[in-house]
Amino acid sequence: MNDPFQERKLEKLQQITRLIPVVGWIPALWTVYHHQGSRQVLSASRFSIRLTVIWAIAYSLLWLSSLQTSETLTLRLLYLNGLLTSGYILVCLGLMFRVWQRKN
Repeated sequence: MNDPFQERKLEKLQQITRLIPVVGWIPALWTVYHHQGSRQVLSASRFSIRLTVIWAIAYSLLWLSSLQTSETLTLRLLYLNGLLTSGYILVCLGLMFRVWQRKN
């Protein structure tokens, strides 16, 4: 017999795992590719993939740019890269917290 409370807990856990910074895109990609899960899980998966791709592209561009510039500019680009990564992680943790509190 399916318990609705257990299903909601499982759905919440699935959403939270898809929002884990840096590695959450792997189960998210699997979910989107196989069209598994509820509408909320699919939505969280798509958002996680989008957010991770944007972060990875920006991170890569800043890192590659820092390799070919002067030392002063390199330090600034790497600092900006650290801020970008910190922001990405904080956004992911904030979204995980919102899911945990049952907010959309």
